[in-house]
Amino acid sequence: MISKVFTPKRTVCKVTFHVPAEWAQKEVAVVGDFNEWDPKANKLKKKNGEWEGTIRFKPNTEVRFRYFIDGNNWTNDEQADAYVPNSFGGEDSLIKIGE
Repeated sequence: MISKVFTPKRTVCKVTFHVPAEWAQKEVAVVGDFNEWDPKANKLKKKNGEWEGTIRFKPNTEVRFRYFIDGNNWTNDEQADAYVPNSFGGEDSLIKIGE
């Protein structure tokens, strides 16, 4: 699940990523074009029975991403705004951040 919350002046959108606990045993990372697909850059933390983490984005952007689970499994988000083809023959999740 993805939730988006803008700061009061709408200069930043805080996107929180939620992944069910049963999807991973050890770790979940959000990787995408915003962090050069680095699986170490944005790891989620396990709390309240799920994996969770928040990343700040600028308004009027689109972000491609996937979840990298337990160091060997790539998964898309079921609630992404869209899905776009990638160069590996699969799809990436897409978040559209408005104004």
